[in-house]
Amino acid sequence: MKSVLKMMLIAIAMVAYCATGYAQGEKKERPSREQLAETQAKHIAQKMAMDDAVSQRFIKVYCEYQQELWALRPEGKKEKSTNQEALTDAQAQQMIKDRFQHSQQVLNLREKYYAMYSQFLSQKQILRIYEMEKQMTNRMTQKPNGNRGRDTRRGQR
Repeated sequence: MKSVLKMMLIAIAMVAYCATGYAQGEKKERPSREQLAETQAKHIAQKMAMDDAVSQRFIKVYCEYQQELWALRPEGKKEKSTNQEALTDAQAQQMIKDRFQHSQQVLNLREKYYAMYSQFLSQKQILRIYEMEKQMTNRMTQKPNGNRGRDTRRGQR
């Protein structure tokens, strides 16, 4: 009886040890923002069937754009958690003005990079890039809830 109990304890210990090792091996390192932007740019370039020279230039410019865009994001601020009932009119006004200023900075950045893209891409290509970028952004920001591929508002695919 003692030997059976010892064998069971050893077996349980081995299974527990192997399971934790297996779980740790499954963890994948998330790509950095820079890697993600480069992957996204390569995907767009491939979808657009750009030649090598244009593709390399696009990837470089797109990654620069993404880095400048990230630099515009306010650090550590989460406006969603702000209790709007407790705000004074002056605080609310300042928040609105800050949002306008941020939106203007993003617009200025987009115009700057639009001018750069215009040097080596056609207007139709630029429009298609913007559409693809928006689709990818929407896809990445969707919450996985089991309704992938379905428009839940209309119940259609």
